[in-house]
Amino acid sequence: MAEGKIVVGVDGSDQSVRALHWAARQAGLTGAELVAVTAWEYPVWGGLTPETATYDPEREAAKVLTETVERALGAEAATQVTHKTHKGNAAEALLKQAESAAHLVVGARGYSGLKATVLGSVSLHVVQHSPVPVTVVRGE
Repeated sequence: MAEGKIVVGVDGSDQSVRALHWAARQAGLTGAELVAVTAWEYPVWGGLTPETATYDPEREAAKVLTETVERALGAEAATQVTHKTHKGNAAEALLKQAESAAHLVVGARGYSGLKATVLGSVSLHVVQHSPVPVTVVRGE
């Protein structure tokens, strides 16, 4: 386990903004590097239309990540945060990043393919499988 890196899951939801705030405060107190992580997958829809043929889910995920970090921390502070986008399942992306971290932070629930109908499926999975301590940020 490497010391000095806090990984936080960010999906653009209010819960992930709260998790980002918590992680940024903790990084400030400990001097740890802050790494914001988002995951993306190809949408599960039928065929491509002219409007969707140019859709780039990785670019969209990176945009959401950048905008969320800037909204949560401000443009200047956001430049001090490492941004990572990963193709695939959010929980697995966070666990992979946690392998080289000291701490993992997630919101209690955010956006999923089912719009969070499964309460906190990512947070539940990372709590059960993380190689490092996990903080789940809930509510206000």
